[in-house]
Amino acid sequence: MKRFYKDVATSPAEGGWQVTLDGRGVKTPARTPQVAPTRALAEALAHEWAAQGEKIDATTLPMRDLADYAIDVVAADRTALIETLLGYAETDTLCYRADPEDALFRRQQEVWEPLLQSIEAEHAIRLERVSGVIHRPQPETSLATLRAVLAALDNYTLAALNTLTSLAASLAVGLAALRPDADTNALWDAASLEEDWQAELWGQDSEAMARRALRLETFRLASRFAALARQVDQGV
Repeated sequence: MKRFYKDVATSPAEGGWQVTLDGRGVKTPARTPQVAPTRALAEALAHEWAAQGEKIDATTLPMRDLADYAIDVVAADRTALIETLLGYAETDTLCYRADPEDALFRRQQEVWEPLLQSIEAEHAIRLERVSGVIHRPQPETSLATLRAVLAALDNYTLAALNTLTSLAASLAVGLAALRPDADTNALWDAASLEEDWQAELWGQDSEAMARRALRLETFRLASRFAALARQVDQGV
């Protein structure tokens, strides 16, 4: 699509801030005004639009896509997304370990256990660990607590968490990536531990490495999106 605007700005709107293109507010695919909850996020969205060349490249508007998802999809059915995220808790990657006599198990214990314990301590829950692939249900009380944690999140944070969790196949990693001091590189390494272990054993594949780098970039962006959505604006 050819670029159809010259000027990009942000302005206060009902419920937050909105990007304007030549003075017209950006809307979602459902034609809902795309209002960001914070000025910081609106400015990040504006930066994407301002960086477009003569033709608009939709692949370079990932924050716009997340904002659209938060407004058009999450807001329409928060309960459905929360249940989807809880499904990741039921089969969280960090809870499923190799057999204790395997070398991989030691690596998992070293990397995954501190992360899992920190999530348990933060939310006062307990998560079952499993060696092997046989499913073991998580405690109902833990799932109930996590449901309440998710229900307390705003739509924008839930949209970002959906991306973080699905990429990592772990709600624990996704929640950790929402922390203000989150080390997204370390969290991604944790989520990719088994993949990296296999690469160490059998060698690196260039296409797999490229896919991993792309997923990491998306993971980082989702974490930043969530942080911007919750950043307290300093004045107007």
